[in-house]
Amino acid sequence: MSTIPQSDLYRLIGEATARGERVVVATVAHTRGSTPQQRGAKMLFFQNGEVAGTVGGGCIEAEVWAEAREAMRLGKSALHHFSLTAEEASEEGMVCGGTMDIFVELIRP
Repeated sequence: MSTIPQSDLYRLIGEATARGERVVVATVAHTRGSTPQQRGAKMLFFQNGEVAGTVGGGCIEAEVWAEAREAMRLGKSALHHFSLTAEEASEEGMVCGGTMDIFVELIRP
């Protein structure tokens, strides 16, 4: 996945909410150490399972995707902490080893 331009981000959210669908926006709120994305990177998760953007790829996005589904199920936004320790990173074939805080925000129509 690639980063998503701000104009596309808001257009996609607007289109989904106009159809009556909820959207989850995952935003990298804070990073420490070596991470795959910088603060402000965003990823969108739609009710139909489609995604747009990136918050880092690999195992991080899988975990964020799970949190996005949980946000839709519970109807709540939340801040989540993800650790990319050197050991975990090497097990996943990644080169980073920092930490990321990602805000998982539910947008209702």
